[in-house]
Amino acid sequence: MLKASGMRRSQTKIRKLVIIAMLSSISIFLGVSGLGFIRLPAFSLTIMHLPVIIGAILEGPIVGASVGLIFGLFSMYQALTAPTVTSFLFLNPLIALVPRVLIGIVAYYVYKFLVKTLKKPKISIGISAILATFTNTVGVLGLTYILYLDQYAKAINISPNVVGATLFGVATTNGVLEAIASALISVPVIIGVLKVKRQ
Repeated sequence: MLKASGMRRSQTKIRKLVIIAMLSSISIFLGVSGLGFIRLPAFSLTIMHLPVIIGAILEGPIVGASVGLIFGLFSMYQALTAPTVTSFLFLNPLIALVPRVLIGIVAYYVYKFLVKTLKKPKISIGISAILATFTNTVGVLGLTYILYLDQYAKAINISPNVVGATLFGVATTNGVLEAIASALISVPVIIGVLKVKRQ
């Protein structure tokens, strides 16, 4: 009995490691290939955080946080190898890693709470994806304002006095649309996987 229980735990750990590796690879592929960006006339939206949300809701907070950590590490790598005027932000682990890890944690616990109280998986997944996306958006932009106000203003050639308004504008355009896109993609993917798992 103990041997069977130990084997099940070992199989679960192996499965989670495989899922972390697979979802992290998808996130990195989305970034490298450019498929992780939805190009719009005025700006582009990212969906690179979707594997974090999907992994968290399907496999738990450890998987979600681990995929988020690898997503954050990849952001640091991109900032080093293909720098832009604001890449310096993502050389700071507080900005590159913490919001990305929190995506998975928020997605899992919000989903667990909502699905228990609302009993509506689709709505629960959608709200979880939206709040997890905003966790990343608010985390990155908030830390940018707190830690790099003057440097950010200089990098994009604006007055430090309007950095707050500029970041708020990004949050209410990119952030809102990314959250909606996350919900629209996450719901069918996760519902589909859950149906397969039940068979």
